[in-house]
Amino acid sequence: MKLNGVSCILTDIEGTTTSVSFVYDTLFPYFRDNINELKTLTYDLEVQKAFRKTVELSKELEGTSLKSVEDIILTLDRWSREDKKITPLKTVQGLLWKKGYESGAIKGHVYDDVAPSIKAWKKIGFTLAVFSSGSVTAQRLIFRYSEAGDLTPYFSNYFDTETGSKRESQTYKNIAQELQFVAQEILFLSDVQEELEAAKSAGFQTIQLVRPGTISSWENTIADFSELQFN
Repeated sequence: MKLNGVSCILTDIEGTTTSVSFVYDTLFPYFRDNINELKTLTYDLEVQKAFRKTVELSKELEGTSLKSVEDIILTLDRWSREDKKITPLKTVQGLLWKKGYESGAIKGHVYDDVAPSIKAWKKIGFTLAVFSSGSVTAQRLIFRYSEAGDLTPYFSNYFDTETGSKRESQTYKNIAQELQFVAQEILFLSDVQEELEAAKSAGFQTIQLVRPGTISSWENTIADFSELQFN
């Protein structure tokens, strides 16, 4: 597929650069198996912030008052099992995954076409960025400790749900402003139709990745990164 006028490529992770099964079969179980380690990290400012936000959101969303660290951890564990896209959950997941990556217990999965493609795109002169519901910490870890080696030098920016919902047009407008590109110069790659709709309404060029297990539901689709060509 040939594209015109692209200066920046913004990519999703889960289902796009990385298999969904890696997230659900490796990352999520690791987090739940090690979640009680958060009790030893209550001195950490990021953990403190995430815990405070968990208490606020539990009250706001569920009408529940969390009284202890144990209550907070139980809630985070439940949100993880429910696959909630909630920022404090993503924060503490990233912190625990960091330990797993650094110890060698986890290696970040990327599809075989990802590393050679992003290296080629960077060499051409494209700005490369990431937008995922996982925290920025978690995003960097997948690419730093990937099976294909450290891929973080190829990405200039990382965005997560702190920027906004992946299904809201304004979020992509905010990203374009942060990246300092006109929206039409940015190509967004994702497997999720609703995300592509939001990006397109913000003026982005969009393509759906139809990886194994993904059903084609968008006007422009590719099976892997190697199919992209630029004029």
